[in-house]
Amino acid sequence: MGVVEKIKEIEDEMMRTQKNKATEYHLGLLKGKLAKLRMQLLEPTSKSSKPGEGFDVMKSGDARVALIGFPSVGKSTLLTKITKTASATAAYEYTTLTAIPGVIEYQGARIQLLDLPGIIEGAAQGRGRGKQVVSVAKTADLIMIMLDATKPAAQRALLEKELEDVGIRLNKKQPDVTIKRKTTGGIVITKATGITFTHIDEKMIRTILQSYKMHNVDVLIREDITVDQFIDMVLGNRKYTPCIYVYNKIDSISMEQMNKLAHEPHSIVISCEKGLNLDHLVDRIWEELDLVRIYTKKRGQHPDLEDPLVVRKGATVEHVCHAVHRAIVDKFKYALVYGKSSKFPAEQKVGLNHIVANDDVITIFSERGRSPLDGLN
Repeated sequence: MGVVEKIKEIEDEMMRTQKNKATEYHLGLLKGKLAKLRMQLLEPTSKSSKPGEGFDVMKSGDARVALIGFPSVGKSTLLTKITKTASATAAYEYTTLTAIPGVIEYQGARIQLLDLPGIIEGAAQGRGRGKQVVSVAKTADLIMIMLDATKPAAQRALLEKELEDVGIRLNKKQPDVTIKRKTTGGIVITKATGITFTHIDEKMIRTILQSYKMHNVDVLIREDITVDQFIDMVLGNRKYTPCIYVYNKIDSISMEQMNKLAHEPHSIVISCEKGLNLDHLVDRIWEELDLVRIYTKKRGQHPDLEDPLVVRKGATVEHVCHAVHRAIVDKFKYALVYGKSSKFPAEQKVGLNHIVANDDVITIFSERGRSPLDGLN
């Protein structure tokens, strides 16, 4: 029996099994087996195989956005409209056969947008080129699911299931669980003070760990979690990615339908054909990526406002140094920061661990008493 058949067999058994207290352990084991089989299905079939052939696009810019959708929803047209890249478009399905990169230039940032081939139902089982599509999607900092506004519900449900099956968790945060392997001592489960399990218990946790041959493990759980969430943490290869649902072709639906879609969480409505709301979509991409602009300043000069450094929210002065030049950290003495992250109206003297904020101005000083930026063009 092949992997796909085994997956179908387990899914059928789970559907037949009534969900109650008596069957929860059996269902937990089935979920664990199902997760392992899905991982196996997405692995290369041989050493000579080339998963992602035609999709080997180097990650570039300050962030990567993956554009996913069924054929003929307008992905190629959108890429052409909001980047300077011409992606093949036609009035028939499966126009795009490989990943086509484009670049969105916005507020000093260069955001790579990948137009991925139209995904089809069953992609997680390797149908079509779904295996390559989801593989690239896992490298993205943001996923945009593009949907036809005339048939949104059916398309969205299928795409969400495909991405869920390959371990991509959309608009979810990683559970606060730590699993640490050890050589001896058995399974030790520790709950944070005040945490009460409502969806899982220690017996289930032990059952899942043993099914994965994890017999010597320390587990620290800081929040109430489900069986599925714990399995995700055991597997350790899940990707938690923000997602925007982009509803195209709003010029083909009523105002009432458009208003309903526009007010759904993480959603935006557009028309590629008419060019409607595309600027707002680019603004939304920037917001979801949570990027931060930092301006560098040489001593005695004005900051360079034309060429900001772009880093992730939560980045430190050390990250900024690496963005300028990796050798700077070795000679770093201190930095002067002016802006939202400074505690004072004037510049604040800070170290490498200082967290920067959007639009901060920073001057970096080396051990020799001068700014390393002085020698940079």
